[in-house]
Amino acid sequence: MKTIKRSLAGLLAVVFFSFEGTAQFGQDNALKFGGNLYIDHRVRTENGEWSWNENRLDLSLEKNFNNKAALYGNIWLRSFGFPTLTNSDQLFNKEEISPYDIDIREAYIDLYGFLLKDLDLRIGRQRIAWGTGDRINPTDNLNPDDLEDIWDFGRHLGSDAIKLDYYFSGLRLEAVYLPFFKPAVLPRGDWAEALEPPLDLPPAIQLRKISDSLVTPGYKIGESSSYGARIGGFLAGYDLSMSYVYGRDDLPLQFYNQVLLVEAPATIDIKSRLYFPRQHVFGADMSGAIGSIGVWGEVGVFLPEKSTVMKTDLSALGFPDIDSVVLKKEAYARYVVGGDYTFADGSYLNLQFFHGFVTERGRGNLNDYFMLSWEKDFFNRKLKINPLAGAFIVADWEDIPGNHAWVYNPSISYYPNINTEINLGYRAIGGEGDNMFALVKKKDEVFLSFRFDF
Repeated sequence: MKTIKRSLAGLLAVVFFSFEGTAQFGQDNALKFGGNLYIDHRVRTENGEWSWNENRLDLSLEKNFNNKAALYGNIWLRSFGFPTLTNSDQLFNKEEISPYDIDIREAYIDLYGFLLKDLDLRIGRQRIAWGTGDRINPTDNLNPDDLEDIWDFGRHLGSDAIKLDYYFSGLRLEAVYLPFFKPAVLPRGDWAEALEPPLDLPPAIQLRKISDSLVTPGYKIGESSSYGARIGGFLAGYDLSMSYVYGRDDLPLQFYNQVLLVEAPATIDIKSRLYFPRQHVFGADMSGAIGSIGVWGEVGVFLPEKSTVMKTDLSALGFPDIDSVVLKKEAYARYVVGGDYTFADGSYLNLQFFHGFVTERGRGNLNDYFMLSWEKDFFNRKLKINPLAGAFIVADWEDIPGNHAWVYNPSISYYPNINTEINLGYRAIGGEGDNMFALVKKKDEVFLSFRFDF
């Protein structure tokens, strides 16, 4: 921990003195330093429990070297979560009383005209964002998903990567290589329950405990690496691109269960094993306008490299093993279409439909999502109301009343100055069935956030 603190202090010192130096001497390619302070608190309306506590200092720096090279970095410094104290010994540890973390989101170097005039190289930790959907991007599969905050759609971790961009004939060809595999970050708190639906066990069987272990790819060339390519350009008034990724699903998939009898006659433990399957992803996207209406569309076609058969070992109970296919080697598609429009009174409408959330996979297992947001500014954009915001989810079209979900998320924002946003809102969840959002229904909450940009 002392090493981390010294490293952080050194980094901040370098940033500070570099910033001071460029400000003092007024260099043409001065270091640009900025970021924001973000504070987010949420409380459950059902029981008054605090569900979220985040104080985030988001720092970015950028330095251009005569348009031949550039340096960029982004780091999050956060006081996050709540102390989980169980004994007095923890009171001697400030990190447990006031939890915090340091997250280097991006840190890379750009080299322009690398080897060839129209070839650029980027190397280091980077966010490689593909797709045109509004924070829902089926083609965005190079960086692992960051689902820590399930409401921050489209958030990803940075990845250590090498990226080449080649420009020719009005087109851009992008090639990316990621040497190391990094899994997704799963949601915090009771949202973890949404990713693990309850087991449907016979009434006579009592489940005591479930545990699991991960089988992660070894850090070897070819085993942990991923790569992708994308080509795109502007045609007939639209931005178009096509892409391909060969990598791993960043969410683990269960392939083995061992059922153990811990107490006769029918109290059991279950031990599971999970892995990250290889997959091919073929993508295409577009964005543009039809008249004054902005439109976009995006599709990702996922093809698992092999079928995954889950084996359930029941030998401890005296029964034969059971094999079941949990993911077939067949293509399935996630896609999104949407549009937005700004009315004459300045109000803004955004509509989006997508098939398949990032946590859903396999043909026949993808839900449909309808999203709506309407907002309007007042008092010279000092105040913004967003009374119509939310989503409706259909998990089974043949039984909508029995398998659906809805989210209602109105908010109001106040801007006391150009740098500051204060946002107050309410989030309600309801539904029926075993879809992800219905499993956390009635987890309604009020949220209050502050953001200051500098």
